[in-house]
Amino acid sequence: MSETKTLQYRTDGPEDGPVLVLGPSLGTTWHMWDRQIPELSRHWRVLRFDLPGHGGAPAHPAPSVAELAARLLATLDQLGVERFGYAGCSIGGAIGAELALRHPQRVGSLALVSASPRFGTADSFRQRGVVVRTNGLDPIARATPERWFTPGFAAAQPAIVEWAVQMVRTTDPGCYIAACEALAAFDIRAELSRIGVPTLVVAGADDQVTPAADARVLVAGIADARLALVPGASHLTPVEQPMAVTDLLVRHFSSSWQSPDHPTGMTAIPAPPPKPVLSPMPPGAEVVGFDHNVPEPLLDARADAYDQGIKVRREVLGDAHVDRAESLADEFTGDFQDFITRYAWGEVWTRPGIDRRIRSVVTLTALAARGHLDELAFHTRAALRNGLTPTEIKEVLLHTGVYCGVPTANSAFAVAQRIIREETSPEG
Repeated sequence: MSETKTLQYRTDGPEDGPVLVLGPSLGTTWHMWDRQIPELSRHWRVLRFDLPGHGGAPAHPAPSVAELAARLLATLDQLGVERFGYAGCSIGGAIGAELALRHPQRVGSLALVSASPRFGTADSFRQRGVVVRTNGLDPIARATPERWFTPGFAAAQPAIVEWAVQMVRTTDPGCYIAACEALAAFDIRAELSRIGVPTLVVAGADDQVTPAADARVLVAGIADARLALVPGASHLTPVEQPMAVTDLLVRHFSSSWQSPDHPTGMTAIPAPPPKPVLSPMPPGAEVVGFDHNVPEPLLDARADAYDQGIKVRREVLGDAHVDRAESLADEFTGDFQDFITRYAWGEVWTRPGIDRRIRSVVTLTALAARGHLDELAFHTRAALRNGLTPTEIKEVLLHTGVYCGVPTANSAFAVAQRIIREETSPEG
């Protein structure tokens, strides 16, 4: 097994101070926290890191949030940091939640900014990866201002908006796509109750990417959590409302992070009285979509095949397609849907002999050859998500035309062209 990679980082503040780690959002660099550093570094040794391929960091894609967390821990281990506080924005928040779940002994206190237990839908992030793979990062960069900032801020701060656009443009596309895949697979809704550290959840009141409803799911699920709703802020809250976020972080980590056994001799800083913006969720609050009664996994081989199959089927075809197929299943067709999931996806698509890209090539060829155009449509979409480019799909269909006939390829090209146009249309 190769050695775990580390992350690009920088530190500010007293060498012997307790360590506070700040995690960035997707498409940004550690500079998104610049306005917080003067105050935070008065109290803590602040460590900021870049995601792979961001801010000039080495372009070693990380396929999951767990892998990003592992790389951060490897970085901290190299520095001799055992226990730390953590604040992260967006995917940076996901990394913090992952650390609190899998390595609770390492995290003294947690702040989740513009975060969610599940970011949007898996389909939306995989489709974003297709857009980047086809068009590069420029379309995503141009849509950044409306995702990250309120209209008033964007109009008043054109220099900051241009800085944000350039951050995205200069990110490594492969690392950005890998981060999209990591967010597509991230879902900790059923595990929130296992986060045991004091947690501050910060949400921008005007955030459409991770709306306040997502923040309330986090607060409802984490036992020791409180919510801070920041007015006049969208998704990149630390940039748009730096003073408010700085104040919230100082108050939270000063009051909740008490760990006298820390190797640095860390003690809590006296906390000022809490402001009204901090409010616990009311007792008994209901949050739609949070399931506190997740069944234990079945342990027989058939269940394993089904569970693996439904996971791969959703990753390849998308949640929307699978949900639609399952919703149409009835007493007559239900067993057939189970058969497809268990054997096609659970037994064949999961085999290690060839990767998903090659399986998509084989599947496209077979469907085109047999004239199964409906299936060819959704497997063209799947092929894009499995990493094939439109050029590679074109070559597959050209090759099919030689061996299966021009009329067959002509029909296949018409279907594939329509799907590629739908899937690769830039966002915004």
